[in-house]
Amino acid sequence: MRAEFPDFRLGKVLATSFTATLTERRGNAVERIPTPHRLVDWLAVSGLAVDSCTTAQLDLARELRESIHAAATAAAMQDPLPESAVHVINDRSVEGRAAAILTPEGKRQWRLSSDSCVEDALSVIAADAISIIAGERDGRLALCASPTCRAAFFDTSQSRTRRWCDMNTCGNRQKKARFNANQRKSQRSADRVSERSVQGGRASTG
Repeated sequence: MRAEFPDFRLGKVLATSFTATLTERRGNAVERIPTPHRLVDWLAVSGLAVDSCTTAQLDLARELRESIHAAATAAAMQDPLPESAVHVINDRSVEGRAAAILTPEGKRQWRLSSDSCVEDALSVIAADAISIIAGERDGRLALCASPTCRAAFFDTSQSRTRRWCDMNTCGNRQKKARFNANQRKSQRSADRVSERSVQGGRASTG
């Protein structure tokens, strides 16, 4: 029977979409590429299809993922970039073989050759991370407002005030939590009013 894996959280920005293969980093962390085959699946749906992946290549991918997350987090907070993270991102960027191509719609895409490997795909992800961390793209790096998430994401909204890495997950969860907290607060207030009314009734009949 095929093992069930957590769904991918795919965004519009390759590098931060890749860091989202590990979510809820400050809560109950969810690993979304737990096996080499699952990394192959993620690369395929991200337009970077490769034929196979070894355990060692999965380790390289996760090392790059965590390095991008660390550097993007520092950039979002306007802190110095961690040297070790920069080193890993640069190493992955220069090691791969990939070509940029222009689509009929005027968009840039990356193309891997038929014999490309995981390292080639990782070089594309690293190059994408470099472009957003270096401030070359129109947008800003920000951190998810969810206290159990704090994922780095690239905000391209017009106001640049986006708060959540994903509105359908972290955003809705936080809205629900606020709603439930307000409901509990309202219920406690109603209970206190009711209790005072009962006590007042007892006093008037006493």
